Amino acid sequence: MDKSDRLAAFLERMKRKGKRLTPQRLAIVQAVLAHGGHPTVEQIHHEILAAYPTTSLATVYKTVSLLKEEKEILELEFGERGNRYDAIRPRPHPHMVCTRCGTILDLELAGLDADVARLAQETGFEVESHRFDIFGICPACRNMG
Repeated sequence: MDKSDRLAAFLERMKRKGKRLTPQRLAIVQAVLAHGGHPTVEQIHHEILAAYPTTSLATVYKTVSLLKEEKEILELEFGERGNRYDAIRPRPHPHMVCTRCGTILDLELAGLDADVARLAQETGFEVESHRFDIFGICPACRNMG
C-alpha cells in the first residue's frame, strides 16, 4: 500500500472511531508518512512548524501516541538516544543501527516470522511483538575515520 493509500485508510479509520482530525493532526500524520525513515518526535515537530507554527511538541507526542495505538507506526526505543518511529513498515522487522550517527536501516530477514512462531510454540509464549536490531558502525561513519 503506498503512502497516499495508507493516509486515506488511516483517516477513514479515525473517522469511524470518532477521532478528531484537526489540520495539525493531519499535518503530523502526513509528515510521518513523508519522512521515509525513522524520525524522532522532534523531527516531526520541526517538519510541521512552518505550516503550523503554534503546534506544540505535546500535540505531536499525543498524535504519535495515537498512531502507535492504532498500529500505524512502529516505535523503536533507544534509551538515551530517544525513540524513533517507522511509518513505512509499522510491523516488527529487523533494523541495522549505527552506534555513532544513529542511522537506521530496515532489513528483511527471510523466515523471521516463521522462527518467531516456532519459538512461541516451543516455549508456550504468546508473542505480542518482537524486535531484532543489529548495532554497528555504518559505512559513512567508518569512512570518516
